[in-house]
Amino acid sequence: MTPFIRGIESALENIISVIVPACNEEGNIEEFCRQFDAMVKKSPRQYELVFVDDGSSDNTWAKIETVRAQYPYIKSRKHPLNLGLTDALKSGFAAAAGDIYVFYPADLQYKPEDIPTLVEPIFQGADVTTGWKMGKYKKKFVSSVYNALSRKIFGLKVHDLNSVKAFRAAVVKDIFLRKDWHRYLVVLAVNRGYRVDEVRIPLYDRNWGKSKFSIGRIPVGVLDMLAVKTQMSLLKKPLLFFGMVGMISLGLAVLVGLVALYYRFVLEEGFRPLLYLVIFLTGIGMAMFIIGFLSEGLASLKEELEAVRKKLDSLENRNDKRN
Repeated sequence: MTPFIRGIESALENIISVIVPACNEEGNIEEFCRQFDAMVKKSPRQYELVFVDDGSSDNTWAKIETVRAQYPYIKSRKHPLNLGLTDALKSGFAAAAGDIYVFYPADLQYKPEDIPTLVEPIFQGADVTTGWKMGKYKKKFVSSVYNALSRKIFGLKVHDLNSVKAFRAAVVKDIFLRKDWHRYLVVLAVNRGYRVDEVRIPLYDRNWGKSKFSIGRIPVGVLDMLAVKTQMSLLKKPLLFFGMVGMISLGLAVLVGLVALYYRFVLEEGFRPLLYLVIFLTGIGMAMFIIGFLSEGLASLKEELEAVRKKLDSLENRNDKRN
């Protein structure tokens, strides 16, 4: 058997787990499954569909249970409360049996027929594929500003971080997603050295239900962006950052001290504010070094806890899949 044939057979053996968080989407569930099933029947690949009801207050869960009885490849999980998209995805990851995960919303603004297009770069060697929204939508200005800031801060070349995504299961197991950090999955993956590709995905109008977007998400997104950047840079080598600030402060203290000595012994005039400034800068410098040393200890502890977390997550995923 040639390597080419073996590669094709290996690709066909991969299960693609499409994880669909849903909150108050009762009017979209059945149509989503109908379109998904049409896609599955045309595709040579093996799929499973994992619905996560994230604390819906309508009949979303009843609709999910109905379609689960109709389609054998559907799994379902339910949150008693709305925990947010990141926790919904985590529940989906834990339930998924696939080697490749796909995040797809239930609102049908993205059609299931485009899932194979989103997944294909994974089979060509990419670790993560992110969709690039094509079409008109109300949040376009906010989204474009957010993505421009993200590209600048994180040095990414992708156009859209807040869209549908496909990724190898190993990527999710290698990164830690805090609340609302799902939108930075691509950033965190790149930081771990994974290869990211991008494909154009059409965006459609909502046919049923209301958007979950609110203006209050903008400041949360910006602050999360800074938090992720801090995790990726500052907390890797905290002593380097705080030590540099401390050295600059101590260096300024020495310069100001020399000026104070010049005033005192050359001009024979004392200038007490300079002495206070020397004391202040020296204190700041020493404090920065102390913070740096303490942060180094915390960073080492964080790395050890991350290794423990990965082991626990691996055991938890095995137990969930057995159940």
